[in-house]
Amino acid sequence: MKKLIALATACLCLFSCEQVDEHTDLAIADPIKIVPKVLYGYDLNNYTVVEDTVESGDTFNDLIASHLVQGQSAYEAAMTMDSVYELRKIQAGKPFKILKRKDAARTPEAFIYEPSRQDFVILKLTDGMQAIKDEHPVTIRRKTATGVVNSTLSEAMEEEGLGMSAIWELSDIYKWTIDFFKLQQGDRFKMIYQERYINDTIYDGIEAIDVAIFETRGKPYYAFNYVTDSIKGVRDYYDDEGKTLRNFFLKAPVNYTRISSRYSGNRFHPVQKRWKAHLGTDYAAGYGTPIVSTANGVVTKSGYTRGNGNYVKIRHNNTYETQYLHMTKRLVTVGQRVDQGQTIGTVGSTGLATGPHVCYRFWVNGKQVDPYRQKLPSADPLPKDQMDVYKNFIEPLKKEIDSLSYKEEDSVS
Repeated sequence: MKKLIALATACLCLFSCEQVDEHTDLAIADPIKIVPKVLYGYDLNNYTVVEDTVESGDTFNDLIASHLVQGQSAYEAAMTMDSVYELRKIQAGKPFKILKRKDAARTPEAFIYEPSRQDFVILKLTDGMQAIKDEHPVTIRRKTATGVVNSTLSEAMEEEGLGMSAIWELSDIYKWTIDFFKLQQGDRFKMIYQERYINDTIYDGIEAIDVAIFETRGKPYYAFNYVTDSIKGVRDYYDDEGKTLRNFFLKAPVNYTRISSRYSGNRFHPVQKRWKAHLGTDYAAGYGTPIVSTANGVVTKSGYTRGNGNYVKIRHNNTYETQYLHMTKRLVTVGQRVDQGQTIGTVGSTGLATGPHVCYRFWVNGKQVDPYRQKLPSADPLPKDQMDVYKNFIEPLKKEIDSLSYKEEDSVS
C-alpha cells in the first residue's frame, strides 16, 4: 500500500510539473506582437521619427544641415533632392520628417518632405544618398447619402456628415438646372458616390458622384455620370432621357451672396442719384471673387470706361452676347476664345459702383434683355446612336438609386 501511495504521489507530482512546464512554454512562445507601421516604405517602429514644419524663410540647408551623416554635405543633399523635386517649390507650412535609427548614434536614415497629403519626397541618407518621389496609395469607397433641405443645401448635406467636397460636387452637377437660392423646405436629394482615402485612413474628398437625384418642387432631376469619349476621358452628367444637365448658359457669372439689383426699366441710380433704366443684373460678391463666362464664346471687348469700370464683353453666337462690369482685374483679351465657366476677371467696384459686385448684361439679337425672362437653349443631348448603350449603362444605376429611401421615409419606417 505504501508503495502504491508513493507511486501515486510521484505521478501527481510529475503531472503537476508537466502542467507548469506546459504553461511556461506557452507564455514564452506567445510574446507581445508589434504590429508593423509601414509608411513611406519604412516600418516606423524601427525609427525615431522627428516631425517638423517648414517655416517662413527656411532654406533647404536649414532643414537638412543638422541631420546629415558624417561626410555628407548640404550641397550634395540639395543637388540630389533637386533632381526629383525642385527645391524652390518647398513651401512654408508644409510638414517634413527625419527618420533616425534606434542605434547609439541615432543615425539619420531619411529626410521626408510632403508637398501634399498624397505626395512625398524621400532623401535617403544612408547607403549612398538617393532621392525618390512617390505617393501614398489611394483607396476608393462607394457610399450612399440622402438628405432633406430645411434651410440650405449645404446645411442639409452637413447634417448627413457630408463635407464641403461633396457639397461643391453636387452643386456643380446641378448648377445649370437648379437655382439653389430658390430651394424650398422639403426639397431632397439622394446620391451614390465614391470617396478617396489616402493610406486607407485619411479622407481626401469626393472622387465622383456616380448617380444622383435632386427633387425640388416635387420634380426629380436625375444625374448619371457618363463617359462620352473613353479615349479622351470626356464625361458629363445626363438625365434619364439622355439630356445633358448643362444649359447653354450658366444661371449666374459668379458665386454671389445676393442679387443686389435686378434688370429694370426704371431704377434710382445709387451713384448718379437719378432715375434711369438698369439693363443688367447685379450680383454682390466679395472683392476678388472669380467672374466666369456663362457660355462658350469669343471676347469682343476687354477694356475700361468711366461708367463700366473694367469690363469684358463676349459674343457666344449670332444670337447671344454677354457683358461683365466693374471688375478689379480683367483676365482675358479681345479675340480670345473662352469656355463656359472659365474665369475672365475678378469682382471689384471700378467705374460707377458703390460696392463690390458684377453687373451682368445680356443681349439677344443685339437687344439688351433680362436673362431671367428668356427661354434659353440647352446644350446638346447624347447622339441618337449612343442612346441604346447609355440606357443599358444607366439601368442598374437607376434601379439602385430608386430603391434608396429618402431620409424622411427611413424615419417613418
